[in-house]
Amino acid sequence: MNEKIFREYDIRGIAGEDITRDTSVAIGKAFGTYLNSQIKTQNSKLKVSIGRDIRNTSKELASGLIEGIISTGINVYNIGICPTPVQYFSLFHLDLDGGIMVTGSHNPPEYNGFKISIGKETIYGDTIQRLKEIVLKKGWITANKAGRAEKYDIINDYKKYMLNEFSYLNDSRYRKLKVVVDAGNGTAGILVPQILKDIGCEVTPLYCEPDGNFPNHHPDPTVLEYIQGLINETIKTGADFGVGYDGDADRIGIVNRNGDIIWGDHLMIILSREVLKQNKGAKIIGDVKCSQLMFDDIKKHGGIPIMWKTGHSLIKQKMKNEQAILAGEFSGHIFIADRYFGYDDAIYTTMRLVEIIKTSGKELKELLSDISRMAYTPEIRIDCGDGIKKKVVEKVIERLVWCKNNGCSPYEIMDFNTIDGVRVVFEKGWTLLRASNTQPVLVMRAEASDDLHLEKYRFFMERELKEVIEEAH
Repeated sequence: MNEKIFREYDIRGIAGEDITRDTSVAIGKAFGTYLNSQIKTQNSKLKVSIGRDIRNTSKELASGLIEGIISTGINVYNIGICPTPVQYFSLFHLDLDGGIMVTGSHNPPEYNGFKISIGKETIYGDTIQRLKEIVLKKGWITANKAGRAEKYDIINDYKKYMLNEFSYLNDSRYRKLKVVVDAGNGTAGILVPQILKDIGCEVTPLYCEPDGNFPNHHPDPTVLEYIQGLINETIKTGADFGVGYDGDADRIGIVNRNGDIIWGDHLMIILSREVLKQNKGAKIIGDVKCSQLMFDDIKKHGGIPIMWKTGHSLIKQKMKNEQAILAGEFSGHIFIADRYFGYDDAIYTTMRLVEIIKTSGKELKELLSDISRMAYTPEIRIDCGDGIKKKVVEKVIERLVWCKNNGCSPYEIMDFNTIDGVRVVFEKGWTLLRASNTQPVLVMRAEASDDLHLEKYRFFMERELKEVIEEAH
């Protein structure tokens, strides 16, 4: 077994090589053992759910997990193919003690992995390393009486929940919206088009047939080339907006009727303005990749903005600690605790966006019409091995600190933020470099008041990175 599959906030690797059915059985046993040590019940067995995405290897890996878990005496709801947020929903809806989602998320088809919850919270960091230790030492328990596994239709319950919340929008008082849905052949296609129709939308489906080979495009709505079809179809059909999902539907991508991308931080501006109407003084979290415009807008509208690390488990833990009602990442993970459970659910986020557009009577462009135009980059991903990527970032930070203290930067460095990589603040913008926790890459972003300063700040960070890499060789 490749120990590197145990990452910061999930377990992930190449299926059939890094993660096999035997691996998943062992992880199931370790999960069951750890869960038994953390949650005590008097007379009833612990209960968990296992869901899976549509990847070709997911069914076999889910079967292995279930075999391992029931051997530790825990009962399993096998909820089958579903989006990750629907598996999270099962934890609350069925009041479970934990669960695992088998998914490769937005990674290429050959990848797969596990997002793990203890109680109602996804685990990360040291807890994932604890599972690794149990697996390596084979330190799992075997119950005198095995648990049982039963199938459960959570998709139907989730649909009912959404319609109970939003069916009022299917009323003549509100304009019927036209929406293009690009599911990227992932799990969103099995339920999003129908829910949108049921709340008064005319839907144009795009790649909504589940297919683990992802034959049309890679399921990542943050990469321009992968949502070009969504952009074209939205313009062609005259839709109010287009929505794209990653493979397991916990990340969202939005384009307006003109085909302009509404990145996660600008979507957060729309959502935060709405929730702050009834929740003045509420805390709202954005990750380090989000625009400064977003943090400033939250404050302007009566909220308390908090910048935090990238990562769905890390954000959810921070939300709990701060009792925040909303959080979001530039990459499209949106977490809503206002009227909901606080985990990243791209489907629920879509429904809230439809609600805002319908009840306000405004188009997406109008909802953001007062936001200053900034020059910015998307996420720039630079290949860098898992074994060295964090060291590279640390070296860049050392160089930047030395540069600031010795006045060698061509632009005045106003501030640093090193909670996750390094975000360098200049007079007219900022630039970020961090190590990805899910892929062997470095992630860079930059934002500035104009194109000239954007290029200057981006070039500055690229130059520092290049110097570090050349020194390493």
